[in-house]
Amino acid sequence: MAGVETAPPVVLLHALGEDGSAWAGPMRRLAEKRRVYAPDLRGHGKSDRCAEYSFELMRDDVLGLLDALGLDRVTVVGHSMGAVVAYLLAGGRPERVDRLVLEEPPPPVPADPPRTVTDEERVEPAPFDWEMVAAIRRQRNDPDPAHWNLLAAITAPTLIVAGGATSHLPQEAIARMARVIPDCRLVTVDAGHLVHEARPEEFAAHIDAFLA
Repeated sequence: MAGVETAPPVVLLHALGEDGSAWAGPMRRLAEKRRVYAPDLRGHGKSDRCAEYSFELMRDDVLGLLDALGLDRVTVVGHSMGAVVAYLLAGGRPERVDRLVLEEPPPPVPADPPRTVTDEERVEPAPFDWEMVAAIRRQRNDPDPAHWNLLAAITAPTLIVAGGATSHLPQEAIARMARVIPDCRLVTVDAGHLVHEARPEEFAAHIDAFLA
């Protein structure tokens, strides 16, 4: 965590295979005005390796963290996998999310091409659980269509940051997400999937403007 303890809280949720340290670049700027938390999601970094993994279980973990910290209502920023966790939280428990930022959110459409975990890819030791990677990729290959309903249920003002033509995610489906979320603006930063890593200052500036 970083920032002033009494400042408005922001929770940063990282992508698949990363951990909270992935937010080091924009976190410094965000912490100037806010109290920033960047947890390791289950199966990542210093968090527990578990018997089960899913976007929904990660969402429940984040809710448990908010309860443990005594945070009733927060701004949530999620990247990739973390963006899915973020929008499930905002759609399922709208009273807990004040504002929402989704960076390169995987839309609820099947991954193309489908992804699995190959024997060649499975290198140990790894800073994450490969069973978690396999479970999340299965969900990405066959997403729950009810996630579109959760997007429509989001009440928090929302900013989607898309990565443009060099991203591997379907940008037209991300634009559809922006149309489904009731109060949403979409900005494109032509930096590919890792917007906050490739252009941390520009990414943080977009968030600053949005939160202002």
